[in-house]
Amino acid sequence: MPPNPQELIPMFTSESEEGKINDLSSMEHVARQVDEWDVINEVLDTEDLGKPWAEKTTKGRIIKVLWLIVKFITVLASLYMFICSLSFLSSAFQLLGGKSAGEVFAKSSILNNPIIGLMIGVLVTVLVQSSSTSTSIIVAMVSAGIITIRPAISMIMGANIGTTVTNTIVSLGQSMDRKMFRRAFAGATVHDCFNWLCVVIFLPLEALLHPLEKISAAITSSISDDDQVTDLDFLKVITKPLTSKIIRIDKSTIKNIAKYCTQAGNAISYDAVKCSDARNSSMMKSCDDASTPEYERCDYAFAKTALNDTETGVILLILSLILLCTCLTILVKTLQSLLMGRMAQTLKKHINSDLPKPFGWLTGYLFIVVGMGMTILVQSSSVFTSAITPLVGMGVISIDRMFPLTLGSNIGTTGTAMLASLAATGDKRSLTIQVAVSHLLFNIFGIVLFYPFPPMRRLPIKAAKFLGNTTAKYRWFAVVYLVVVFLLLPMTFVALSFHVILLYVVIGLVFLVIAAVITLNLLQKYCRDKLPYCLRTWEFLPRPLRSLEPCDSVFSKLICCMKKPGDSDTIPTNDIRLVMAAKETDGA
Repeated sequence: MPPNPQELIPMFTSESEEGKINDLSSMEHVARQVDEWDVINEVLDTEDLGKPWAEKTTKGRIIKVLWLIVKFITVLASLYMFICSLSFLSSAFQLLGGKSAGEVFAKSSILNNPIIGLMIGVLVTVLVQSSSTSTSIIVAMVSAGIITIRPAISMIMGANIGTTVTNTIVSLGQSMDRKMFRRAFAGATVHDCFNWLCVVIFLPLEALLHPLEKISAAITSSISDDDQVTDLDFLKVITKPLTSKIIRIDKSTIKNIAKYCTQAGNAISYDAVKCSDARNSSMMKSCDDASTPEYERCDYAFAKTALNDTETGVILLILSLILLCTCLTILVKTLQSLLMGRMAQTLKKHINSDLPKPFGWLTGYLFIVVGMGMTILVQSSSVFTSAITPLVGMGVISIDRMFPLTLGSNIGTTGTAMLASLAATGDKRSLTIQVAVSHLLFNIFGIVLFYPFPPMRRLPIKAAKFLGNTTAKYRWFAVVYLVVVFLLLPMTFVALSFHVILLYVVIGLVFLVIAAVITLNLLQKYCRDKLPYCLRTWEFLPRPLRSLEPCDSVFSKLICCMKKPGDSDTIPTNDIRLVMAAKETDGA
């Protein structure tokens, strides 16, 4: 049961303020007025801002400008190292799980099931921490004739989901502040929610009618097999000078395992010798590679050690996580000191406000274009969404603005697969381009379905806010969400794929439970009086099946999940005083 609002008065107010909230109804009115998602009207910390610019001396103004320059340089440096840490994190996962990802792809006999193809796409993208890598592998497999276009499309859908794990991990960096964590986690998972909703709709549709396959085939039917395009990556031009001095990954190892170790289906490229060589080779760039120029050989830190892939991966994973958390903390703290007072209010207002009438309805589409352009520029949706996730936690960007930015990022990230397909050669080149076009169409159709219509647009936003609220109350939920959604769920379905009957029984039971929960929720909302008394609430279920409280009693014993002193799930003091001040102003 929630606490009585009257009992909260001493917690939120001083003795002189108690008279202002002296009855139950007024306190409930205050609670209803506070919106934790309203970033524009949020109380701003105006302490320690110093004198206004007009009242500062010349010396004070010079010091202020110098401090702003230092902070701006700090933001750029921490952002650069943050992006590099994401590259190191991706390399660590490839060292630890890259060969396993190649082995998963080699199981082409199970890829014909669209659900398994989807889950393999999710799992492989999580293992290599890069949708660009996984989509490029899929394109290469189609080009080699290992898989056909149909399983490739379902795997591309899975890669779309798997790429969102990075910004969800980044949101954990703000877990120490409940309010920021609520927003950051919701901002990260709005991408997940949208991708899962698209998959729920388009995966069955594609399995039955194959619209993406047919439309993409019509678009690519006239493309020549001769023209080629050079791969472009603007981000690596900036980060490679540092990252290449630490670690270099040979991604061809994953592709070779997927290509030469496939024995089932129409895969005619199986080669026992090359398969063995690929499985025994290191994921790190080899010093003996004749194709590598002499001045580049072994010119990175981990090449000078005697560590194997697993040992290097573990060390690199730990270092990358430490670097990521450090850079994220510095970035957030510096931005918080920059975005204070009137500057923060002005920035929030302009970012989260609509265009002037009658063009207000175009605002969201403008941000879709911005997200697409930025993702094409950095050639990575993970980097772009991870960079703006902390801004959502700080309240600079609202969830409603984050959503169109991630939609644009979804479109922008398809450029990687498109470039990889255009660089392909041989008689399968048109099929590889068709895979990339299918990826683009999947994201465009998802936007057309969900964004233009407000009721549909609110579905992923409400789902993300629900996850944010749950995580703010139970911080351990974020880690459980990551493990279950991005690891246990796809691994379970892949394991069940070896027992087809059991697989379909489990899938049927899952859909039956989901349908029953949705139906009963709708009946409880609209026809509650007509239901049997026991079904009017969820009290008939055991408590662990309808509440996270029993799990919280276990997880809260862990140090990382314990509440900080003074931390509370109730309404913050400043927010209540803000509402009371607004009431007094209205009354005056």
